[in-house]
Amino acid sequence: MISRIEQLQNRASLVSHRTVWRLFVMLALVLSGISLAFAGPRERAKTIHDRLAGVPASETVLDTMTIQIQGGNIIGAANTAMDDPSFATVTLKNFAAPWTNRDQSVFVSLNDYTTLVIGMVINNQPFDEILTADRLYVQSGQPLPSASSNAHFEALEDRMREPDFDPMTELVEVAQSTAYSPILPAPAAAGVMTTRAAAESFFIAGTNRAMFRFTFLNHMCMDLEQVQDTSIIPDRIRQDVSRSPGADSRVFLNNCIGCHAGMDPLAQAFAYYNFNDVSGSIEYTDGVVQPKYFNNEETFADGFVTPNDNWSNYWREGQNALIGWDTEGNSLPAEGVGASSLGAELAGTRAFAECQVTKVFNSVCLRDPVDGTDRTRVETMTDSFIGNNYNLKQVFAETADYCTQGL
Repeated sequence: MISRIEQLQNRASLVSHRTVWRLFVMLALVLSGISLAFAGPRERAKTIHDRLAGVPASETVLDTMTIQIQGGNIIGAANTAMDDPSFATVTLKNFAAPWTNRDQSVFVSLNDYTTLVIGMVINNQPFDEILTADRLYVQSGQPLPSASSNAHFEALEDRMREPDFDPMTELVEVAQSTAYSPILPAPAAAGVMTTRAAAESFFIAGTNRAMFRFTFLNHMCMDLEQVQDTSIIPDRIRQDVSRSPGADSRVFLNNCIGCHAGMDPLAQAFAYYNFNDVSGSIEYTDGVVQPKYFNNEETFADGFVTPNDNWSNYWREGQNALIGWDTEGNSLPAEGVGASSLGAELAGTRAFAECQVTKVFNSVCLRDPVDGTDRTRVETMTDSFIGNNYNLKQVFAETADYCTQGL
């Protein structure tokens, strides 16, 4: 039998062990708290890098970003993340790829459209020139791309997969009109709209309305149903649109006119463009309207006959004035000549700027803006985007700051 003294000794030993354990647990909690306190900025750095570059950061880069975040320089940390080549070769490639095809698929080969977006963003060029510039980005040290082949950009995509690829030195700017000479003269170049990839998707066959619709969808974040306005004068609707579909004129008056009355006079800017599926090349017939503009001319012979590439914007008035057109110094309806001037008309809107910011928000935050706080932030970043000369890379940085707050 255990003596009373032994019982007391055992109890004291147990109490001692429990005390030591409690002290250990308390110490572990304290150390854990200290660890978490220091882990906050580093975890935020990791998240920012993952969101912007799409790949894990090295410990050295995380160290740099953590120091920047601890010093309150979140934008600097975001820019450090975007120095990773994967920001260009992964994030921006996937960001722009869906705009280049009718299926809006990300699973397409690198092309001149996508590469132009990449080059303009990483070089901090004004992104409102995306629909107007006589510009391409190509692989340095290689022959210029062909207007009838995507081979240059497919080879560039292979090069991008190599670990030593540097987009800042290996993507160089050239003029579209130089690369695609003599097919595309300088006045006919209009940013992504006149890239070979866009032409292959949106100028092929059809009536060239697809180029307008997908440009509006990709760069204004609106489809045609959202801008329908049946109050517009239908004087520029082409001959191929029936005025009484199914022998019922009400369908035209209450539906068809809503899109065509505004779209047709704008899509006239593309009257000289085509994609030749035999040669695989974009075409530009200066001064000569493409035959596709006269398709099905017998449908309504009294409809508008396209004489040139002069466009008019009837959407500046009425409900679509909310798009936020730049009305300074312009008449109503606004008018212009050719694709580049139409691109400037679209890129000068509030809707264009907000669309780019919203797409960056979706890319970085991995969600749509969902509440008043998000929408207010998008408005603020839109103002910043315009005020910073349409620097889209800055929008990526500001969005990363917003979407990682609280980490």
